[in-house]
Amino acid sequence: MAQDKFKPESLLIKGGHVVDPANKIDALMDVLLRDGRVAEIAAPNKIRGGAEEKFDARGLIVAPGFVDLHVHLREPGQSYKETIASGTAAAAAGGFTSVCCMPNTTPVIDSQEWVNWLRQPERGAAVNVFPVAAATHASKGAVLTDFRGLQRAGAVAVTDDGKPILDNDIMRDCLRLSGELNFPVVQHAEDTRVTEGCPMHDGPTSFRLGLRGWKASAEATIVDRDVQLAQQLPNARLHVAHLSAADSLKAVRRGKRSRARVTCEVTPHHFTLTEEAVGEYDTHCKMNPPLRSAADLESILVALADGTVDAIATDHAPHASHEKQVEFERAAFGITGLETALGLAITKLHREHKIPLPRIVELFTSGPARVFDLRGRGSLARGNHGDLTIFDPKKRWTFDVTKSRSLSRNSPFDGWQLTGKVVGTIVGGRVVYRGE
Repeated sequence: MAQDKFKPESLLIKGGHVVDPANKIDALMDVLLRDGRVAEIAAPNKIRGGAEEKFDARGLIVAPGFVDLHVHLREPGQSYKETIASGTAAAAAGGFTSVCCMPNTTPVIDSQEWVNWLRQPERGAAVNVFPVAAATHASKGAVLTDFRGLQRAGAVAVTDDGKPILDNDIMRDCLRLSGELNFPVVQHAEDTRVTEGCPMHDGPTSFRLGLRGWKASAEATIVDRDVQLAQQLPNARLHVAHLSAADSLKAVRRGKRSRARVTCEVTPHHFTLTEEAVGEYDTHCKMNPPLRSAADLESILVALADGTVDAIATDHAPHASHEKQVEFERAAFGITGLETALGLAITKLHREHKIPLPRIVELFTSGPARVFDLRGRGSLARGNHGDLTIFDPKKRWTFDVTKSRSLSRNSPFDGWQLTGKVVGTIVGGRVVYRGE
């Protein structure tokens, strides 16, 4: 096979501060990539021999490539909101070298054929794309998909994201199969029997705005049921998507204490904003699950610091302007998030709440890679894929949504001044993004 003319055979990242939590590295190191893999990590100037290309990382953090477990790339069928090419360009700008895309497309990704379609080179992905397939046909919650076939085609997990699996027997069957196949089931935890027509959290802001609120218990009761099922079924693998409520964390902690295979993710918007951000019906602050109370946010901060949360995931959910610039109750749920995730994590978690930088890197790297068994990613072990994220933890910058690489502009963080900026994103040994 001819050598890719855009991909150097070797790349030396010099002078950076390597933070690799999986390998307990937190020191000035040089990193050599060769043929798309990690070839060597050594103290500064100790790597012998040259490299075709060099990256000056002095004053910067060099980390394993960031992994996002939860993005919506909107293809097939919704390319007016986002394409795989545009969404992964935004991912690269945000430092993500791998993204796991949700199946609630048109049609739903519920077959091996559609999993294969997502992975084809002509989709134009700038970073690694790992499909998460539907757990039930058309995500209708009734008939299980072919888990074994989907896994064989390259899906890394199953979910009906956007819709919860409410039927106890169906969820039990999902988790039983997940244990047999070592295949994670991702649950969008929402009891839609009590949240219908509820566009935001049930609290003082919904009361002031005259909107029906959905209670945090509608999430927590589903998480509680699922954790109980995971505890009962041998080797079942449950992953709780976009956890937002304090009581949900209690169930996750219980599952972890019992050594059930229970994991969870939290979004940057849920550790940054509360229900008050909705203000006067700001649809850019309408998401599912909704922004919660200050007490819920505080519980999430504790869980991010103490290891309960396994990953930060963006739930990047692009929408066209006509889907957001309508009455609050009619507006689509969701916001974009790939390009602001690191800045929000450094600004809010590290600078304001003193969560150590290695812990934040873990939440973007080895944590998510472990949740979905993305072998060869999430750490800079020799022989692993040459995926790296290089960032300046002190760089102050302002997010301008008009310059986003996403096709959509539905972010509540437009104009925010953040600290922590991606400088370089490397996928398979090739630089796919260079920042300022």
